[in-house]
Amino acid sequence: MSSLVRNRLRRADLATVALTAGCLVVCAVPAVASAQDINWTVGVASEYIGKGIGKSNGEIAPFGSVEVSTGQVYASVFASTAELSQGADAETITTIGWRPTMGDVKFDLAILNRDLPGSRVGVDSNYFEYQADATRAFGRVTTRLRVNYSPDGFAATQEAWWLELQGAVALDGKTKASAAIADRSADGGAEYTAWNAGVKRKLTDKVSLDLRWFDTDGHSFGEAYEGRLVASLSLAL
Repeated sequence: MSSLVRNRLRRADLATVALTAGCLVVCAVPAVASAQDINWTVGVASEYIGKGIGKSNGEIAPFGSVEVSTGQVYASVFASTAELSQGADAETITTIGWRPTMGDVKFDLAILNRDLPGSRVGVDSNYFEYQADATRAFGRVTTRLRVNYSPDGFAATQEAWWLELQGAVALDGKTKASAAIADRSADGGAEYTAWNAGVKRKLTDKVSLDLRWFDTDGHSFGEAYEGRLVASLSLAL
């Protein structure tokens, strides 16, 4: 077996182990023992994208998530394979959040913990983010404002902000087109503007396909910041 194949299998195994471990932690929390909903998703993307940039070095990335909710409170774990220059071969995101509604606006207020296993010794690969979403629908059009803040980010990045505005329109009962633009500012990290546009289609009640173009104005930072077309297929269990 070639080293390339072994590395890809190892990344997939890491993502599976991280997802399974995270799920066990979430399910063990007494606060969600009486959860009303448990939602699982598995899928594969032609590339793993995070904050507008490629995180799997152009490689196919399997992913999975589980969310446990009770009322407006939820906890979730997401995991995907990755391939970063700092050595990371997976990324896991554990989230605890609250989704209240005020009038016509739906909020999602969350604390996220990101971990990038496989990072080289000495790289700060575990960090927290605080995120707030505000979403409002206007007929078939839905808008969302996202504010994400990290007091101490990945590797050498210190304080960092991600401000994103997204708009989506329902084309029919199964198809939605959306676009987003975001600004990334960071102390000790790359600063850039990112955008994406694409279409998501429900192929069945449980299977969805998303085809989307991602790009940034930070091409000088490297290939990960260049434009790319990404396809993602997901299955809701």
